[in-house]
Amino acid sequence: MGGTSFWSRLARDRLATTGFAITVLFVVIAAIAPWIVPYPEAAHEIAPMNRLRPPSEAHWFGTDRLGADVFSRLLLGTRETLFVALFGVGAAAVIGVPLGLIAGWLDGWVSDGIMRLADIFLAIPQIILAIAIAQTLGPSLVNVVLALGFTIWPWFTRLVFAETRALRREPFIEACAALGASPWRTLALHVLPNLASPLVVRVTLSMGFAVLTAAALGFLGLGAPAPSPEWGRTIAEAREYLPDAWWYALAPGLAIFIVVMGFNMLGDGLRDVLDPKLRRSVAASRAQSAKVQEA
Repeated sequence: MGGTSFWSRLARDRLATTGFAITVLFVVIAAIAPWIVPYPEAAHEIAPMNRLRPPSEAHWFGTDRLGADVFSRLLLGTRETLFVALFGVGAAAVIGVPLGLIAGWLDGWVSDGIMRLADIFLAIPQIILAIAIAQTLGPSLVNVVLALGFTIWPWFTRLVFAETRALRREPFIEACAALGASPWRTLALHVLPNLASPLVVRVTLSMGFAVLTAAALGFLGLGAPAPSPEWGRTIAEAREYLPDAWWYALAPGLAIFIVVMGFNMLGDGLRDVLDPKLRRSVAASRAQSAKVQEA
């Protein structure tokens, strides 16, 4: 990736830098949330005397229907959100990357079968597929991870398939075959490392989708069961008290929006930085647009 040049290019991209900062902040909060929350007992607290209090100095984001501090539950929910997104995308990569390598390297019915299976999954609206899988498996964080994995894997398969097809005719790959390297060794040691850049971009963009989908499943009651501080479930609980207790739904809604935006901004920035051809085409397009405006 070019070490110093990569980081310098990334630093010059304001959107990517902002997305990177949001993502790092999200990860740090998830890691240290239990030690920085104002009210550690908020995950299971019941305080009827404090229920539905508006934002104040004692409760920055107000309190919920049970009297728990919304800000504390928001911080605690970051860990569950990160767990679901990280392992959901990881499961998708574990399924999709090997299938894409096999389909891209081989010809015939094996390759066609894998890609047609991916097309079938992609033909179904992804949120509908995730809901169907989560509903079948039952509400839990682990089942949300599995639902995300089975929903996202075709993205990785199609990406790896296209890149592998383009690489397998390269001279260095043909040299490996001439030297007697086995196909599996060639794929593992020569093809897969060359897919690092597009895979990093795909993982980053998929994280945003995973956070949004996990929140949707939680909203529908298919995520972690109560009294989980999961953001989607919190919004579902808060809708009964709108518009009076507006802060109840606003806090987790803003958190979902900011985190998804951060991952998408970072993914777009990484795609520009890691794909020189795309950077050149974007620069040429901008230059052409400038000329048209000047004319």
